[in-house]
Amino acid sequence: MPVKDQIKNFARKLVEEHPDAATLRALVRARKPTAIHFRDDGIVPNNPKLPALLYRGAVKLKGRRFPPEVIIDTLFATNGWARSWRDTVYDFVHYHSQIHEVMGVARGTARIECGGIKGRILNVKAGDVLVLPAGTGHRLIESGRDFLVVGAYPQDGTYDECTDTRERTDAIKRIAKVRKPKTDPVLGTGGPLLRHWRPHSSRS
Repeated sequence: MPVKDQIKNFARKLVEEHPDAATLRALVRARKPTAIHFRDDGIVPNNPKLPALLYRGAVKLKGRRFPPEVIIDTLFATNGWARSWRDTVYDFVHYHSQIHEVMGVARGTARIECGGIKGRILNVKAGDVLVLPAGTGHRLIESGRDFLVVGAYPQDGTYDECTDTRERTDAIKRIAKVRKPKTDPVLGTGGPLLRHWRPHSSRS
């Protein structure tokens, strides 16, 4: 999301009450993510080395003291994924060539296309978390009226938004240079993202 959306969310977080570390740990399920590799489809480069990761039901949200978007936002920030935003997902194909992105579903359900038009449509619901390595195309196909996502980014990297095939050549070079994050946005320093995103990670 643009910087203005991140600033707006930062201002909101200043006045919110946030769960403490012990509460957060109790709300997180140690799920094994599904790793999904997407090939360059000629339009969207995707990521040649790193898979997208889908954590099903990673966060317990129902009947909690804190709003679900606050829980997810705080979880990501605690694990070093910040510059967050809260909104829906763009309904046009786009990708980020200079940064990885995590999206946690706080409310509702949706169908999100990942990997471009030749990729896969993923059904997601509240509590699911989707981590997209730099270059991974994504767009919203459809969603419920109450659908809400919390998005965030690791410390390294610069937000950009690529939608045009004329950007491909330079974008591919930028994607190759994006550093791997130091932490898993859901499970921190010991999370499975660090294993799945090793340099020698093989395709599934």
